[in-house]
Amino acid sequence: MRAWLILWAMYAHDGSGLQSNYPKLHRNRRKRKLVEINQIKYFLNLAATLNFTEAARRSGVAQPSLTRSIRRLEEELGGLLIYRDGKDSRLTDLGREVQAEFMRIDTALMNIREHSENSVRGRRRVLDIGVATTIAPAGFSGFFDHTLSQLPAAAINVHPLEMKEGADAVLSGKYHACLLPVAPADNPKLSVLPLFTERFMLACAESYPLATLKTIPAEEIARHSYVDRLACEFHGQITEYFMNRDIVMYPRFRSEREDWVQRMVADGHAICIMPERSAILHGLVTRPVENLDLSREVVLVTVSGSGTPIEIRQIARLAAKYDWGRD
Repeated sequence: MRAWLILWAMYAHDGSGLQSNYPKLHRNRRKRKLVEINQIKYFLNLAATLNFTEAARRSGVAQPSLTRSIRRLEEELGGLLIYRDGKDSRLTDLGREVQAEFMRIDTALMNIREHSENSVRGRRRVLDIGVATTIAPAGFSGFFDHTLSQLPAAAINVHPLEMKEGADAVLSGKYHACLLPVAPADNPKLSVLPLFTERFMLACAESYPLATLKTIPAEEIARHSYVDRLACEFHGQITEYFMNRDIVMYPRFRSEREDWVQRMVADGHAICIMPERSAILHGLVTRPVENLDLSREVVLVTVSGSGTPIEIRQIARLAAKYDWGRD
């Protein structure tokens, strides 16, 4: 049996699809046709190559068949998808938008197939989650243990994000979800779930002199060896806090590696400013800094809509109900 998709229904779920941008098509709902799944594959191959011959080869069909399919798709959507100009062929504005939406549908179809195959064959679904390196595992071990107990058919791989990686790693399909220390810019294609908020505090060894104070004055910090956390997303705000008080910090040790920073601090060689849940090495303690009103909100980011694997949507629901303050 041939498989078909009603594309307009899929676009309408978040208001960001073709209906909103092409009102004429929207008004002619009753006249719209169904788009065949093969047409999605053909057009994505054409959009990637901008060459009908190569797109036909990748699709495993003759070029005339692919050409007819694209023309029929253009008729169904009501506009040109590609400017046909030999070597200078290029997508139209409509073509670029259709490409983006077809990519979402293609991802959703792959997720459905994989979920079905895993269910039939009794295999586990492997979920790849990217985590910003500044987010410590404290608080997450209990959550992931709870999640795995609720999703026996799932397995979780956690990957460190590069310094400049963020929500783009989810949109590109590199990871199914990401844990980020800062919410990304508003994007209808993303679902952002706040998990918890944590303050930035001074970290030092429990035997360090500053550990005896309940609150640390800014000028006192300047008298001690200071380690600079180069990967900190709030590096600029922390620097501004000291500069507003005419305090210039001269760190002699800097690192993007959180483990190196914490080792230096836990061994009593220096102090640093870090989120309160980040201090995970034995012997580290945190103390509030006077008038440092700085915090971050850790969020779970996934792709919104049907392109998200079922298991990721289940994880998001579990995260929304989880008591993040108990760990």
